[in-house]
Amino acid sequence: MKRYFVYGLASAFLLLAGCASVGTTSTPAPVAEATSPQATPPSMSTPRPETQVQTSPVPGGEAQPGAELPATPEPPPLPPASGNRAVMALLDRAQTDADAGRPDAASATLERALRIEPRNARLWHELAQLRLAQGQYAQAISLAQKSNSFAGAQRQLQALNWRVIGQARIAQGNPDAGQRALSRAAALEQ
Repeated sequence: MKRYFVYGLASAFLLLAGCASVGTTSTPAPVAEATSPQATPPSMSTPRPETQVQTSPVPGGEAQPGAELPATPEPPPLPPASGNRAVMALLDRAQTDADAGRPDAASATLERALRIEPRNARLWHELAQLRLAQGQYAQAISLAQKSNSFAGAQRQLQALNWRVIGQARIAQGNPDAGQRALSRAAALEQ
């Protein structure tokens, strides 16, 4: 059971630590190793990593690390989060706060942006990622589901939301539901 948590947490940080600030051209910061869910939250709006370590349950209930899967092509970038300049400024500020290890400030900023655009699926997704990084798994699942309800035909955003849901379910100790969610994400990415 503890290995599921560790693998889930590690994969969450790997998935979330991949890209730089939204709307900037700076190089991404190096990924810091984390020892707990309350560690510095990774960057928001990250694509999936180039390789994934697959874990599979064994009869004893423990997860065993599998071999690395082949590299997958980089998914296309998400469309701009909003056409509203105020929302984009708030999203940039939330990114800065998250990168600086201030997840509470980043959350407050995203919630402010959501008061401006409450039906913005991307903002709900960003907040879900923050909650996942903070170890607030039930809230991360709920926010990712809300994002999917507004995502429409944005398959890539839906896939990212299903990844958040899968990682949170695994971290909650429900690996079967987590794997189903991750499979759904993979199907959307094809």
